[in-house]
This record gives sequence, C-alpha cells and structure tokens, in this order.
Amino acid sequence: MARQRVARSIAWLVALGLLIAGRVAAQDPASPTRDAQVTLLHINDVYEITPIDNAGGLARVATLKRRIAASGQTPLVTLGGDFLSSSVASTVFKGKQMVDGFNAMGLDIATLGNHEFDFGKDVLVQRMAESRFQYVVANVLDESTGKPIGNAAPFTIRTVNGLKMGFFGLCLIGEEVSPDRRRGLRFVPPLDAAADAIRSLKAEGVDIILAVTHLSYEEDRQLALRYPDIGVILGGHEHFPITAVVGGTLITKAGSDAKAVARIDLRKGPTGVDRHFSLMPIGADIPDEPETARVVADYETRLGTALDTVVATSLTPLEGDSRQIRSGETNLGNLVADAMRAYVGADVAIINSGSIRGDRTFAAGQLSRRELLTMQPFGNKVCKLEVSGRTIMEALRSATQSWPASAGRFPQVSGVSFTLDHNRPAGDRVGDVRVGGAAISLDRRYTLATSDYQIGGGDGYTMFANQRTLVGPESADLIVTALEQYLTATKQVSPKVEGRIQIR
Repeated sequence: MARQRVARSIAWLVALGLLIAGRVAAQDPASPTRDAQVTLLHINDVYEITPIDNAGGLARVATLKRRIAASGQTPLVTLGGDFLSSSVASTVFKGKQMVDGFNAMGLDIATLGNHEFDFGKDVLVQRMAESRFQYVVANVLDESTGKPIGNAAPFTIRTVNGLKMGFFGLCLIGEEVSPDRRRGLRFVPPLDAAADAIRSLKAEGVDIILAVTHLSYEEDRQLALRYPDIGVILGGHEHFPITAVVGGTLITKAGSDAKAVARIDLRKGPTGVDRHFSLMPIGADIPDEPETARVVADYETRLGTALDTVVATSLTPLEGDSRQIRSGETNLGNLVADAMRAYVGADVAIINSGSIRGDRTFAAGQLSRRELLTMQPFGNKVCKLEVSGRTIMEALRSATQSWPASAGRFPQVSGVSFTLDHNRPAGDRVGDVRVGGAAISLDRRYTLATSDYQIGGGDGYTMFANQRTLVGPESADLIVTALEQYLTATKQVSPKVEGRIQIR
C-alpha cells in the first residue's frame, strides 16, 4: 500500500513528543477540501447527550453532519468508545439514552471503551442490539462463542465515492475494567488482535486502514509504530484533544463530550490517501438538529424534577477538573472522601480519583441530587475493611506510581496525609504518612472506607483483596447516598485543600 501522507500542518509539540491541541486552527469553512471523497467526524468519551457549559451536544453534532452532507460532501461519524456510562442519565437509564441519541444523530461506526462494561455484559449486549450503528472491536470476545461481543465485528469495510476504507476496533484491557465486569468475556491484548484485522483488510485491497480505538495515547503510538500500514488512528480514553503523527500514521482524539469534533477529509491521490485534519469546536453557533433534539429533550424530561431537589449549599466552588483531581488534592476529592469515612465510621478513606466525575469546577451555591450524581454516577458502594498500615502504604504507593501524570487511580483521601517527592524514584515517592495526625504504624490495624470497585481490584487496588471485610458490597450503600447524607446533615459546606497531599 502506498504511504498515505498528511496534507495539513498539525498542532504543536509538547512534553514526551505528544501533540496536544487545545484548539487546532480550523480549515477555512469556505474550502474544506471540496474534492474529498469522505469526511470523517470523530468524537470520543461522550458521556452527555446535552451541552456542557454550552459546548458539545449530540443535536449540534447531528447538524454538523447534515450540513456537510448538504454541501455535497459525504460524512461518516466515528466514536472512540466510552459512552454508556458515566453520567446522571446513565445512572438512571443504563446508557439507553446515549444509544438512542446516537441513533438519531446518525453515528456510523463505534468501538467500545472501558465504561461500556460498567453495567455488565448483559446490559452491554442489549444496548448493542438497540444500536443502529456498526460496532468494531477485534479484542473483546464473548467466552461462549469466541467471537466479538454482541453484534460487533472485528473490522468493517466501507466504500464511499470510490474510496475503499477498512475500519477495525480495539479496546483497552487494563485495570480500568475491574474483574467483576469481565465475567463472560475474554480480552485479547489489543496490539496482538490488530494483526489479524490488518491482515484481512490488506487482503481486501482497501485504500486506507483506519483504527477506531479506546487505548491510552502510548498504546496508540505503539500501534502506529508496529503497524505502519494504518493511515489514521481515531482514538479515545484521554479527555483532551490530541493530534500527532507517528511514522506515517495520523493519531487524533477529540477530547470529551463532543465539545469538539476531529474532522479528517480523505481523498485518494496518485501516491496514496491524503488526510486533511482540523479540529472543529461544537458551540452555540451550531443549532440543534430537530430530531436528535427531540430525543434529547424526551430523556431530559424523563429524568424528572426529583434530581433537581437541593440537598445542601457549597460556600466555595468544588474542583472536579479531571486533570486536577487525578494528580493532586482537591476540595471536591476531600468532600467525597470525608463523606465516605463518616458514613461507615472508618479511620481512613481512600477513593480513586477516576470515580469522581463531572470534569469541571462546580460553582458555589446550591447542590442538587443531579450534581451529586454527576460527581458519583457509577453506582459504586461505600465498603469498610480492616487493613494494616502496611496495606495503606502499599495502596498509596501503587495509586501514585504514575504521578505527576494524571491517572484515575490517584487517591483522594480522608483521615490520612502524605507527601509526594519529585526527587524519589517512581513507585517510591510517598513519604511522611500520617493517620489522624500520628505517624502510620505498618503493623497496626486500621479501618478503611473504600469502594466496591477498588475492593474488586479496580484501578490496580489489588492489595485490598482478601482483607477483613466489615461492610461488604452485598450490604453496602451507594457512595452518592453517603455524600447526600453528609451534605444534608451539614446543610452548608466549604471544603478546602488542607495539605492532605503535599508536593515536594
């Protein structure tokens, strides 16, 4: 296959050779490669069907697709996974609102992300059956059949305006999918599974191979290096826009919640397929497409007024930006951890930051049940263990091994404090650990509030397995219930960053 070439300048280079585009200069709307055979519109990690802070919204993406089609172009919308969960509506509807919204919007091809497994295999298969778009995933197999889960295919071929495109899908298989959510499924290492899909697509004589992935950027980079025949990797998992060229492969991720769309115009030339890239913001200047807007409005109405009940007032903004909360102490993290510890009466609370959602700063003022569910949408439960100080130390070291990079395993804590030292080697940066103000004793037994997700080994918290259980998942209450009770009891809160996690 002739080497495809990138026909547009892209973003800027930052640390680790990563091209991260907060906003890539968009193409002139008057001339977005009028002779393109196909226009790809890629989104990933979409948890909301409505706009967030007036950005995104499925009805606006639907309008964009229809505008491009009306201009004479042929658009295809792709989705890089993570959509069935997590959100307020997903807690209620188990992701059906997302499938119905994407059906109305006109989604064409999607792969699975780790959050597609949050409700278990049976719900996922049901949602896939309700979808009118094509799923591609080569490395998540049904144990009973040995074939891709549900109605997914390992790859699919689309020929549009004479351009023959081969799409295949890959999903990450790491600790983001906890053991209890893997039942009935077999996960194949994604880079290994890619080989058969690429071999099959090359045998079909496609003009360009496109991988729709939900992998970390590093895994996408390794995929591009191992398989240079891939022309474009349409990625997911990271929640901020990324655009890079690795070898001859274009890697792009659009951020989260459809706040922007990665547009790639494809045209077959004499030496390969040209790829013209731009990142298109999805803002209020794009009106809602009526049919998609009707579906969205129906689900918003069905959520009902119960979610708008005010439970407390926060006197200070609550910091829930994902990059902040996954790499350092925040007042929202402290609030959630305090609520968990108080609810079960534990010495210490440790919660993985990736379970605290919203990816925003919540304004000071009234807090409703809807906002609490936005912060805690997964249905995770508050459990109580008895563990040694040594186990707490192991948990803190494991949870911070990726620091200073942001990671969902990063801990938010209550009843315990510690330092993180840049100058110490990775995996050994935790020091001066104190419980209740006193130096931790490795052999002493402490009570620990944590989540059922972490007890199950989620986000690498394997040290919590086989510990003495005081309140287990079968009898535990939801974290969001603990949070509501904590707030209702206090009526007003003003959590602060207190130095529970000190950076040196």
